[in-house]
Amino acid sequence: MLNKKSLLLPLLGLVLIGCGGGDDKNEIMIPVEPPAPDPMYSFEVTVSNLTYAQPLSPIGIALHKEGNFWQLGQMASNELETLAESGDNSALLALDMVDTSISDTSPLGPGNSITLTITTADMIDAKLSLVTMMVNTNDGFSGLNAIDVSALEVGSLLSFKTRAYDSGTEANNEAVGTIPGPADMGEGFNTLRDDVDFIAVHPGVVGNDDGLSQSVLSYEHKFDNPLMAVSITRIQ
Repeated sequence: MLNKKSLLLPLLGLVLIGCGGGDDKNEIMIPVEPPAPDPMYSFEVTVSNLTYAQPLSPIGIALHKEGNFWQLGQMASNELETLAESGDNSALLALDMVDTSISDTSPLGPGNSITLTITTADMIDAKLSLVTMMVNTNDGFSGLNAIDVSALEVGSLLSFKTRAYDSGTEANNEAVGTIPGPADMGEGFNTLRDDVDFIAVHPGVVGNDDGLSQSVLSYEHKFDNPLMAVSITRIQ
């Protein structure tokens, strides 16, 4: 007669079904299936900088179910102000409404493209937002705001062109020390709000060759809409 302990020890993870009674009962080993992993959903986001001389701060992407990162005509949040004045997207991507996020680590130069992949375990009501700053401005930003991707099928693609926005938190004086990009390497975010204090379409760069003598910018820093080309592809 087999010793039951010696039979069971090497068979961890198996279910035993006994038939009959007593020490001589038959034992049938049935493998236990591991639980199925939760499904994951992934999006590949490709971003191209369409400007001539406006580097874009590291691209940040978020998936969320509700809310917006900005609304035209409304006051910018402190998190959006930080992004629009300094290029730092960390506070926006850490908002409570964000389910998952990803950020590049380097600015996106004029004419260049990047591709980032963002993954979630829940597609219900999924919305995708993307943010970046035009770093050779006082408080200009661009991106996508709460794009519904919940019904996007695997292999399907959405394409967008983005506009330039002004957070309205810092005057567009383009003066020395006020622009964080390579045209000036000046200050980024500060708490003072000395502009209209509402979000609007960006009026564009004036520049010193347009007669704004204090400006550190020139004609090469000008930009037209659109700022970026963005494609969103569901890959999983």
